[in-house]
Amino acid sequence: MKAIRIFSISAIVATFILGGCSSMTPQQHDTAVGAAVGGVAGSILTGGSAAGTVGGAAVGGIVGHETSKSKK
Repeated sequence: MKAIRIFSISAIVATFILGGCSSMTPQQHDTAVGAAVGGVAGSILTGGSAAGTVGGAAVGGIVGHETSKSKK
């Protein structure tokens, strides 16, 4: 029962977050995706450390921002 509740709340939060991305430019979207992926990767690699999560998000955001420049 607890797993269903957590999944439901996660799905609702994801819906609101993704809805906010509809008016973003492609470069802003890639930056946000890079930050999210980097944050998750940083958290996993450092065992849940807050510094690792923030560092990963920063690096991921920069990578996402820079890779979207080369798509033009």
